[in-house]
Amino acid sequence: MGKSRFIENLKEGDRLDDLFLVKSVRISETKAGKSYLILTVVDRSGELSGPVWDNVDAFQKICLPGEFIQLTGMVQSFREKLQLKVEGIREVGRDQVDLADFIAVSSKDPQQMAEEIQRLVRSIKNPYVKKLLNHFFKPGEIWERFQVAPAAKGIHHAYSGGLMEHSLSMAHIAETLASHYEGVDRSLLLAGVLLHDIGKVDELVMDLGIVDYTDRGRLKGHLVIGSEMAAAAAARIADFPQSLLEQVQHLILSHHGRQEFGSPTVPMTVEAMILSFIDDLDAKMNMIEGLRRKMRGNQMQWTEYQRALERFLFLNGLEDNCGPEEAVNPQQVRQQSLF
Repeated sequence: MGKSRFIENLKEGDRLDDLFLVKSVRISETKAGKSYLILTVVDRSGELSGPVWDNVDAFQKICLPGEFIQLTGMVQSFREKLQLKVEGIREVGRDQVDLADFIAVSSKDPQQMAEEIQRLVRSIKNPYVKKLLNHFFKPGEIWERFQVAPAAKGIHHAYSGGLMEHSLSMAHIAETLASHYEGVDRSLLLAGVLLHDIGKVDELVMDLGIVDYTDRGRLKGHLVIGSEMAAAAAARIADFPQSLLEQVQHLILSHHGRQEFGSPTVPMTVEAMILSFIDDLDAKMNMIEGLRRKMRGNQMQWTEYQRALERFLFLNGLEDNCGPEEAVNPQQVRQQSLF
């Protein structure tokens, strides 16, 4: 049973009779007390949500996270966003679908990324930092999990291989900045880049492309988990300097930049400042790239309001999505008023 259309290509008014993977479902009530479902489905290209008004009890038993469904209905617009108008749902077995249609993966070559990260580890000058990184990035369970882990539950790099892609992208930026600014400890900065999200191998779990938090992840978060992992690895290295461990842990614990963003402390070293900035930059640019890949046409156009970025964006589609016949008429693009 094949999937015929992907979410990224849907537009308002399209009829649906296709396969989807259930990401989440929750029950809610109208003001009149009528129960309904809020269903979110995904495929490898994105996700789409909408209410299910009828047959709530029956459909709630079918629409379980991680299960496949055949969904009939329509794509409609609500508050300037596409959503589902669900008409019918039936169960579909995992053996009836091609899993590649539903699991989002990094567009970068995984073997090349893995080799590049290991090259970076070999290039580290500080012997203690190199030993620490080898604990995580030599063949073994952590390294295997790191290569397929997502970098987030949503927002940025939320796909298989996303953590490795994010870390390597940051490493390339870090190398440039380490040579540009005087007095930056390259070994320490690269350690921070490669380990800043290492706790996500335990914080997040991914099944059939659906990312969720583990119990440990919800209770501690990846900053604390990563700091603990670094300490445990350092304890296995003879004479590992305590001051160096504290610097590495500071990089991990402060990389969100601000306490209201989840960091227990703010960046207080040169390397921690750079790490925080490039982490934020790479996450935002990945989000923007995702938006641009969904656009058609090479003319500048306004996006919907991006809550994660707290702004509208004025962008054009990436070149591989653009063609003369797909150019967007700017007269047809409306920007929502802020007032």
